[in-house]
Amino acid sequence: MNNTIQTVSRRLAVTAVVALLGVYGAMSRAADTPAPPAMPPVKAPPAGVYQIDKAHASLQLRVSHMGFSTYTTRFSRFDATLTFDPNNLPASKLVATVDAASLEMDAAPKMCVDIVQGPQFLDTKKFSKIVFRSERVRMTGAKSFEIAGTLDLHGVTRPLVLTGTYNGGYAGIAGMDPHARIGFSAHGTFKRSDFGMGYGVPAPGTTMGVGDPIDVSIEVEFSGPSLATADGKSHS
Repeated sequence: MNNTIQTVSRRLAVTAVVALLGVYGAMSRAADTPAPPAMPPVKAPPAGVYQIDKAHASLQLRVSHMGFSTYTTRFSRFDATLTFDPNNLPASKLVATVDAASLEMDAAPKMCVDIVQGPQFLDTKKFSKIVFRSERVRMTGAKSFEIAGTLDLHGVTRPLVLTGTYNGGYAGIAGMDPHARIGFSAHGTFKRSDFGMGYGVPAPGTTMGVGDPIDVSIEVEFSGPSLATADGKSHS
């Protein structure tokens, strides 16, 4: 019995030593491995003209479908130019253009796609572009704002107000992102019937149809002026 206990004890001791040596070896290898380089300090983005970064932008639409669900879709082709000053956000100017035919309707029957692209809705052959132009920016908080402008849609121009948030930015990162970058989130709502698209709007008191209010959600980053180096040159 004593021999058995001694044998088990020796085995446990050997196992513990091996485990400790393994931990020590792993720690040593970790110590020998250079730490990843720290992110360099970044400066605030400069004033200037910024173009949309299409790889980091989305334009989603949400609308009631017979009151049973909120149908969510998106435009896949759009562009925007922003004149921006981080020290004077109300002076910002924005022009955004959307390709009306780029509305994505995943798995929708062809009949539905034809209706949406046809004269009852977007009439994309006649009105190929949707354009938003800002007219006034009003700050509602340190980084929150309202941007009032006009929306050209389906041959009709009407006012539209978006609420938004400036999410920050930087002047660029040498060797990684050689241009200034800024980001925004925005949201707005309009009635499609105000733009001559009343087809299928539910009768008063019912939800049978496609809702009139269209909810718009925007997530977007813009790329701006090149990062200036200490010698006054710029990274390209």
